[in-house]
Amino acid sequence: MNGAEALLRTLVDGGVEVLFTNPGTTELHLVGALESVPEMRGVLALFEGVVSGAADGYARIAGKPAATLLHLGPGLAYGLTNLHNSRRANSPVVNIVGDHATFHTAFDPPLNSDIAALAGWLRGPVRRPEDAAGAGPDAAAALAAVLEPPGHIATVIMPADVSWSDGGAASAPVRPRPAPAVDQEAITKVAEALRSGETTALVIGGTTLREAGLLAAGRIAAATGARVFQELYSNRVERGAGLPAFPRLGFYPDQVLDQLHGARHVIVAGTKAPVSFFAYPDQPSLLVPEGAQTHVLAEVGQDAVTALVRLADLVAPDTAAQVTEPHRPALPTGALTLKNWVDVIAALLPERAIIIDESVSSGIALATATAGAPRHDVLMQTGGAMGDGLPLAVGAAVAAPDRPVVALVADGCVMYTATALWTQVREQLNITNVILNNHAYAILRQEWGYFSNRPGLADPDSNPMFDLTNPQIDFVGLANAFGMPATRATTADQLAEQFSDALTRTGPHLIDATIPPAA
Repeated sequence: MNGAEALLRTLVDGGVEVLFTNPGTTELHLVGALESVPEMRGVLALFEGVVSGAADGYARIAGKPAATLLHLGPGLAYGLTNLHNSRRANSPVVNIVGDHATFHTAFDPPLNSDIAALAGWLRGPVRRPEDAAGAGPDAAAALAAVLEPPGHIATVIMPADVSWSDGGAASAPVRPRPAPAVDQEAITKVAEALRSGETTALVIGGTTLREAGLLAAGRIAAATGARVFQELYSNRVERGAGLPAFPRLGFYPDQVLDQLHGARHVIVAGTKAPVSFFAYPDQPSLLVPEGAQTHVLAEVGQDAVTALVRLADLVAPDTAAQVTEPHRPALPTGALTLKNWVDVIAALLPERAIIIDESVSSGIALATATAGAPRHDVLMQTGGAMGDGLPLAVGAAVAAPDRPVVALVADGCVMYTATALWTQVREQLNITNVILNNHAYAILRQEWGYFSNRPGLADPDSNPMFDLTNPQIDFVGLANAFGMPATRATTADQLAEQFSDALTRTGPHLIDATIPPAA
């Protein structure tokens, strides 16, 4: 084998089945290696931010790593935005970044850069084999690292001559450690807080937002009266009829402080104590109420689900969780609004759907509307970096081709990674893209209100930096340019008809849904 073949064969033997890529010259032997390692599926994207976001979406749904293949330092830089979101989602991703041949870098060619420094920003291990024999061992080590709980991003920098040289061999997979267990003493201390009779809030995140964790949290709430909240942004949430539906923590500090008001104990499981997304004048950064104790049941990376179940067995041994009964809103009529577009989606959401939620300010009512819909998963943009929605949909659809994917994406977010639509068409992925088109950066207008008493701030409704109407973006035309069927809806009736129709067809579709900006 050459080094490229050894790298891909090692990843395949370790369970990696998909490589998302936007390759260049230094990666040509890695592209060629896909032919000799046919078990690895190559998925082409036109932009590295789509590559990295798709790997994230794949990992969240498949429950195992995908690989990326990026072109030198600039290619990695293009992908870093959604790799940041991936890191915050704790998604396992193996980055492969091509580099100049080892003998060539000394001449400082135009595309030369410090790839290791860029990759180090992701806080995962960075490996660089110096010959073909090192490619397999470095790939195995990288794969083991990404599988370490709670999930990480590792980068393998592949010089071109390492890829094309013979002398490589596949390495056996390295077994990763399981998630560390929470000791009984920590569980007992949290149980004491729950039994204290004082007002308690339980904030759950990460893996606890799937069925076992949700039911355990529901049992705890039913038996102790604890108020349960979901972390603000989660990598994957199981929702729908038959499961408890817990409110998400708010985006703004005053919202969270109101939700946690009166709590004397704040318990966190699988997430961190709540902090403000941004800093605001005269508002705290840490959002645990003053005087309340914070109790960590399980750190991020520990086995939070088992800890939560053991806690439920301790404080609620004979108590069942309160679950959501099946229900759907009635189909609305009339012009689309911030309230009724979500009712259309909830009324028609198919079984086992995967919702990609990058609706930003337009989706405030989404969780309430879909609480009683058929069971589904929700993937969110976790790191605050816009442009993850369409790529997440690509990865989720590749991971679960038998499940309908519904991407709910704000108009401003679409433009970061619009070329993901091309990949959706190329791969004929079953994705219904609903673009929430309010012709504005509405979230920034909303944020403006938190600074409106500061001197020098003008009316946000008249600020041209928040306006997307000059010129207006034709999302139907954009989708058509990539070969994707697309329609436009301005009423709830039209959205219902177009959404229903899209769900019955094979391959991707786009609906441009015109809505008003958030108030």
